[in-house]
Amino acid sequence: MPNNNQKLSKNAVPTKRPGGPGGAGMPGPGGMRFGAPADKPKDVKGTLKKLLNYLGKFKILMLVVFILAISSTIFAIVGPKVLGGATTELYKGLMNQISGSGAGVNFDAIWQIITTMIFLYFFSALLSYVQGFIMTNISMKITYRLRDDIAVKIHTLPFSYYDKTSTGDVLSRLTNDVDAISQSFNQSITQIITSIAMLIGILVMMFSISWQMTLIALCILPVSGLLLAFIMKKSQKHFTNQQGYIARINGHVEEMYGNHIIVKAFGGEEESLVQFNDNNNKLYGAAWRANFMSGLMMPITMFIGNLGYVAICISGGYFASQGVISVGDIQAFIQYVRQFTQPITQITQISNVIQQTLAASERVFEFLGEEEEVPESEHALTVNRDDSIADTETNIHVAGNVSFEDISFGYDPEKIIINDFSTNVTEGKKIAIVGPTGAGKTTIVNLLMRFYDVNTGAIKVDGHNIKDFKRDDLRGIFGMVLQDTWLFNGTIAENIRYGNLDATDEKVKDAAKTAQAHHFITTLPDGYNMILNEEASNVSQGQKQLITIARAILADPKILILDEATSSVDTRTEILIQKAMDNLMHGRTSFIIAHRLSTIRNADLILVLDKGNVIEQGTHEELLASDGFYADLYNSQFVKS
Repeated sequence: MPNNNQKLSKNAVPTKRPGGPGGAGMPGPGGMRFGAPADKPKDVKGTLKKLLNYLGKFKILMLVVFILAISSTIFAIVGPKVLGGATTELYKGLMNQISGSGAGVNFDAIWQIITTMIFLYFFSALLSYVQGFIMTNISMKITYRLRDDIAVKIHTLPFSYYDKTSTGDVLSRLTNDVDAISQSFNQSITQIITSIAMLIGILVMMFSISWQMTLIALCILPVSGLLLAFIMKKSQKHFTNQQGYIARINGHVEEMYGNHIIVKAFGGEEESLVQFNDNNNKLYGAAWRANFMSGLMMPITMFIGNLGYVAICISGGYFASQGVISVGDIQAFIQYVRQFTQPITQITQISNVIQQTLAASERVFEFLGEEEEVPESEHALTVNRDDSIADTETNIHVAGNVSFEDISFGYDPEKIIINDFSTNVTEGKKIAIVGPTGAGKTTIVNLLMRFYDVNTGAIKVDGHNIKDFKRDDLRGIFGMVLQDTWLFNGTIAENIRYGNLDATDEKVKDAAKTAQAHHFITTLPDGYNMILNEEASNVSQGQKQLITIARAILADPKILILDEATSSVDTRTEILIQKAMDNLMHGRTSFIIAHRLSTIRNADLILVLDKGNVIEQGTHEELLASDGFYADLYNSQFVKS
């Protein structure tokens, strides 16, 4: 069930975003909006710093992980040196038997060495398990915090952000990108610590055996490092593009699935498929290049490592023949050389994950860094809903008086669509807003709800600028019933109770009765407990509308907004809805956006908008008598040409 903090849609449905960048309402086939093509990361250092900030709360645990990783690695590194002693003992015994000295293999010494080996490897595995457990816990908490921060951010972004960003792109940041970061924290950090510790430890052990052979082995490092740096630089942009194209595909699929009825109705399947294939091909190309480039790292490092291994074998044989080192030391050194390439190979593998993590992290932090809504004042007004409590300086009762004072607004500041609009509405009055498509009717409502802020002028409720209210309290004053109903997957009772989550079952039923919805609800299977599917397609359009009206009645708002709530139903259902809305509007200030002018004849004031300006205002009779724009609009709906 939706969160109670989502005041935007608590009374009926969230309003569409008309007129702004990205378009009014629902795009038709071929009208999908996607983010700009993915580019090379702009701030790798800044992204790393932000990631480290998330790790900052786990400093002690990270220190424990660091100590455990090093300890586990030390136990594992000492093993080959100890095993070399067993090889030396076995070699000496065999040589003694061959020379006929009488002494054989010292199996007691070998068994003692094997026991020590078991002890070392057991504790190495145990410490590795503990550090892996702790790191998994850290990574899950960081993932939780990231998703929580994104969820909070979603509710603080202005509507203008969603005008220009597809839903799929936002979802991709919340799922795919955060998952990539989670996997990196869970796997890469401990592997990096272990690999570095192993690299240093192996070097120490190799120098303790033969500094000459160690220098030969070290020759592979600069060659491998230069090649890895070159490949990572080339492949990073492809990993970034890969994450961007995943977001594009998510956005396309989400919009197509959500609007599949419209796509089918307008025959947009082929065009949709073309767009999907285009994005899918781009994703394939970016992913192929990224994985091909990163896939080169391992074979290259293995090839260079094998060359170094051959050189070690030749030099080791020479030094043993000269008596510089023992056979057991050669065996131990060869093991160290083979292990020496292992941490380099691990770092190579990790580099793939790190590159994806940097690309994903930049997208997540880019989202978290988006400009938020204008912050509320510490002394913002709150709405007092308890009539027994007197007003205070910051806690007031609202009667429902609304005034627009010389407001101007444009979704694009360079293109003003509402020009110096002014009017006063007293409490309890019915105000109808009419005009042709694009006149600015719904924009007025968006400004009233403060989904957008006016460029100039002020909108006031009971003499208080709406910018002085807390947004939740301001939107709690309003109840909305829109043309496009919004119901969620849940019972009918839960959908109605969304208007007031504390309402009892009796209040829910009373609201349904007032909304003329009780009768049809009781005839449905399970009645109020009937579960609506995700699209609420198991009830009719008229029944959906009555449920949203019941929700608005239960919310008991001071001001109502009705946006052509009867336009998509039959005449008989329209009568029921009209009666329900009359019950809903009784005693409340009401703003009615209407295309059917017959439904607003009894309005106390009709505002006629055209191109963002109020060109006429008055009652229905007064406007007809003036024989102006409204009269032409009204007569065009009833007089046949």
